[in-house]
Amino acid sequence: MSQPQYSELVSLHGHIIDSLILAKVLDTILMMGGSFDLQEVRIGVTREQPSRARILVQAPSEELLAEILTAIQPHGAAPEVDRDCEVEPAPVDGVLPDRFYATSHLPTQVRLGGHWVPVEPIEMDTAIRVDPVKRCAGIVPMAEVRKGDLVVVGRSGVRVQPLSRPARRDVFGFMEAQVSSERPHAPLIADIAKRMQALRTSFRQGHPASKILLAGGPAIVHAGGRDALTWLVESGFVQVLFCGNALAAHDMEATLFGTSLGYGLAAGRTMPHGHEHHLRTINRIRGIGSIEEAVRQGVITTGIMAACVKQGVQIVMAGTIRDDGPLPGVITDSMQAQAAMRAALPDVGLALLVASTLHAVATGNLLPATVPTVCVDVNPSVPTKLADRGSFQAVGLVMDAASFLKELARELGWKP
Repeated sequence: MSQPQYSELVSLHGHIIDSLILAKVLDTILMMGGSFDLQEVRIGVTREQPSRARILVQAPSEELLAEILTAIQPHGAAPEVDRDCEVEPAPVDGVLPDRFYATSHLPTQVRLGGHWVPVEPIEMDTAIRVDPVKRCAGIVPMAEVRKGDLVVVGRSGVRVQPLSRPARRDVFGFMEAQVSSERPHAPLIADIAKRMQALRTSFRQGHPASKILLAGGPAIVHAGGRDALTWLVESGFVQVLFCGNALAAHDMEATLFGTSLGYGLAAGRTMPHGHEHHLRTINRIRGIGSIEEAVRQGVITTGIMAACVKQGVQIVMAGTIRDDGPLPGVITDSMQAQAAMRAALPDVGLALLVASTLHAVATGNLLPATVPTVCVDVNPSVPTKLADRGSFQAVGLVMDAASFLKELARELGWKP
């Protein structure tokens, strides 16, 4: 006697052929022990025309069917029968209902009162809070949920839109994290530079989603990328900077003492008592009151932080347990820092994550999948870790920070 089959009819819409979405969905169904019948496949005859597929997903148990439907949902496979999303109130402050829906960073909609509404903004690893009266939905981090908030539970009435492969054939056209130290970097950096030029033009014209974000670590200064990054900021290629205490401290140390972590940048050797320089830098800025005031007083005249202050770059400095000082403006509460970073993300159209493992992963987790992202680190585990955390839209470059920033700046017109 044949085993009874449980089934659900799902549909896929969009560029599901050239983006290999249909193939991924069918492969996932088979790999998990299910089967399928293709009820309908309509293929768009031009690049612009979308395709459609209706798939009957089958499994030998309700539990396995639910697991398969969960696995293929991020690829855009939505049940044909539209149901409103389920919601439950948060039991207490800071605690989500047990069955809360955990978001990805892909564009997401929920069905409220018979209407599909977007979840805006979207971010991975959060829950969805809804207002049935206003018919709107947004993400809510676990720590920010309040007792009684209506939170989406289960997966019914939730629709995820996969990313289609962009028409533009540049490094971002593949939207996959490919990490290799042996790939040629020049063509990739040229593509990044073209994207940055277009975004700078759009930003100056007041268009949305045109800011460029750079999240960087102190290796930028240590390795010799300070001048290149300073030029990028001065030339309008950076509108948002995420960093920690160290990047700012060592950048200003270079201005005051000509060293970075006590190493003479011009002399090429460790300076006597150089280990004190970053402490004396932090102490002086604390005495003045702020980095901005130090720039206004002419104490800090060169470098990354001076350029950011003069250009009006939005700076978010998130502290760590090992920070000295820290500098004024460094946010030492991690949840407050996360909130400040989240608040700075609207209108970001490109993210460069350079030489900072913690900031790269943190920023990648906050970004929607629609924001092209570049992760640069001499350690291949950093872009790999970012991809493993779910930021599959990040392009990984295995190279040192200074070389990347210098090549990028030269591509954009820097003449050192």
